[in-house]
Amino acid sequence: MAIVRKNPLKLNKLQLRTLVLAQIVARDENSGQIDEATGEGTLLRVPHAHGDHVHVGQFTVAARDASGFDNPAVWVVLTRKGLVKEGYPGSIVLTKDGMEYDTGLGDHFLEESDH
Repeated sequence: MAIVRKNPLKLNKLQLRTLVLAQIVARDENSGQIDEATGEGTLLRVPHAHGDHVHVGQFTVAARDASGFDNPAVWVVLTRKGLVKEGYPGSIVLTKDGMEYDTGLGDHFLEESDH
């Protein structure tokens, strides 16, 4: 039986947080779009902080946890590792691998928004 390594692409914490949030945005019907044929996810809107938080889908995330959205270096790495197609900042498309990558962070810092 093959052992599944956690974080096999050795993404750093900022890259992991940005990827998991991008996955959530891509799956949100108001902010993203999934191509059923390819499994790719397109971010139609990239969330931006207001105050100390960011709205990502129906969740509220601390602005510091979403800082990778505005960091071009994060997108360069995610593109180089095959998780995102080129296009930042104009268009962000997560590849099938990017949509399926298990960051291990899916429920660590998300809470439903009250506004």
